[in-house]
Amino acid sequence: MDNDNIIDIIYGNLGTMTATDRKVAKTVLADPKAAVNYTISELAKVAQVSEASISRFCKNLTLTGFHQLKIQLAKVADDESAYYDEINIDNVQQALTNIKNNKIAEISNTLAGFTTPILKKIMSLIDCARILQIAAEGNTYPVVADAVYRFNQIGIMAIGDESWSTSIGQTLNLNADDVLLVISNSGESKALLKQIEVAHQRGMQVISITNRKDSPIALKADLHLRTSVRQHILNSDYYFSRVAAMTATETVFLLLIAEDRQRLNAIQSHENIISTVKI
Repeated sequence: MDNDNIIDIIYGNLGTMTATDRKVAKTVLADPKAAVNYTISELAKVAQVSEASISRFCKNLTLTGFHQLKIQLAKVADDESAYYDEINIDNVQQALTNIKNNKIAEISNTLAGFTTPILKKIMSLIDCARILQIAAEGNTYPVVADAVYRFNQIGIMAIGDESWSTSIGQTLNLNADDVLLVISNSGESKALLKQIEVAHQRGMQVISITNRKDSPIALKADLHLRTSVRQHILNSDYYFSRVAAMTATETVFLLLIAEDRQRLNAIQSHENIISTVKI
């Protein structure tokens, strides 16, 4: 598991877990400190599942067993940023504090997982690309719109479209001089997997941003950045924050500026032009 945060891994897998695995995950995430001291039978009792289900839960997280789960939890049990703070509208000020803590946790843990070699390779690909195409689906598309705006501001030709039919049409007109950046929380979108396949057929390099490094999209991409989310269940569906994904794209954007300060001039030129349409 390298140095991956087990809490991040559990959150990243929540959306694809079985109902039984979710019971175990919910119990562990509710109090990681307590979970460190549980026996397998105690955890099974609290989660209301069988001991065999605990073992399957560990296996599904690519852990060797319950003992390794406890070891990994012990590493982060005292890290408050590892937890999700429940939001209760009965106390608005506390809710605001908890929202802040959750967002700080997403940003901190996302950035902590980035490595210099991967970031430098990604920066080099984007810097040398003739066209940077950025793709996502549904709730994640606003991250694409923001990234397209930002990269164009610093002189990097970036394109994207909310319609996947149009987006895949764009990919068919690109070539080996171009790069595809795919953003997906689950990393399991069939449409985006198809787009990666088409991009590779065109000779393009593919960068992915997902919550799991073992997701299908992450495994298909040439380079990958893993985000850390603190998600919650709403009406049996998972709500994914855009903060982590936007942190990833903005990080690359800021690093490209730091690499070449002349890009600030490009931003200024853009701002000067669009300022004429402001009051």
